[in-house]
Amino acid sequence: MIPSLMIIDDNAVDQKLYSRLVKKSGLVDTLHCFLMAPDAIAFLAQPDRPAIDIILLDINMPRMNGFEFLDEAVSRFGPGFVRAAVIMLTTSISDQDRKRASAYDVVRDYIQKPLEMGHLEGIDSMLREGAF
Repeated sequence: MIPSLMIIDDNAVDQKLYSRLVKKSGLVDTLHCFLMAPDAIAFLAQPDRPAIDIILLDINMPRMNGFEFLDEAVSRFGPGFVRAAVIMLTTSISDQDRKRASAYDVVRDYIQKPLEMGHLEGIDSMLREGAF
């Protein structure tokens, strides 16, 4: 079971599809979705916010891209802003993006869109096994 999952992706259609998939999976207790990374930062800044176990983060977004989000979140909150891991969920096939993502200690995986049931099952397994 994934106690708390946050999805940050500027594509509203993808967000709806992912929300349905998450609900259908039965693997996630609590889901937090944000279309804009600055809104996710504001949520993380709340002193009474719930803990977030996994963040699925898009790279290419307006106003603040995924890497800018990571820089801001780590700078403001330290690496503990997420309990287990950030997983890049993106259409980018760039080796440069993959290498850049792996440079962040909090980033543990890089998944090509779209999010699928197997991805959620894999995340659940890794959490249960303590792999994150």
